[in-house]
Amino acid sequence: MRKVTAGLFISLDGIVAEPQDWHFPYFNDEMGEAVSAQVAGADTLVFGRVTYEGFAGAWPEREAAGGEDAGFAKALGDMRKVVVSHRELEFGWRNSEQLRGDLVEGVAALKAEDGGDIAMSGSPSVVAQLLAAGLVDELHLLVHPVALRNGGVRLFEDGSSIPLQLVSATPFKTGVIHLVYGPADAPEQVGYEDAAKTQLS
Repeated sequence: MRKVTAGLFISLDGIVAEPQDWHFPYFNDEMGEAVSAQVAGADTLVFGRVTYEGFAGAWPEREAAGGEDAGFAKALGDMRKVVVSHRELEFGWRNSEQLRGDLVEGVAALKAEDGGDIAMSGSPSVVAQLLAAGLVDELHLLVHPVALRNGGVRLFEDGSSIPLQLVSATPFKTGVIHLVYGPADAPEQVGYEDAAKTQLS
């Protein structure tokens, strides 16, 4: 069974939308290494349409330009890229294809295939659905020390609770904290009286 990892830039108040507007002041080598490490073991990327279009509009040009990030750009280009969309899509970035049918069923089928890890970057609506379905093995949240307060898209909107366990927490010099979560069983139902007994015991 292949491992599915998801990585997102997120504000203190849970906003994940439009990171290009608030993320870059906090980018440093530590974050670059964390982002690279999250996709290093992957040979397949899963995107929502909007995130894919952002990547496809930037990384092929960076690969062609031959700058400092050309190696990473080439690695992204060489990976299989599976895009989730209700629209019929056409692709100009190599190794790209559209996921057909149900999202959860499609990613479950990908996970059952032979191969390396499956990585996601951004694509919050896709990540949220796969978290709810129990298909994400590692959730990497790069928590930025800023409260955006703009009512933007949040990773966790309405819905049932999703229990998670903390795997690691790494602070960066910029104040960003890299949190890695894995799946967990739902905790036991505990009320105030139970908690008070524990505190007093």
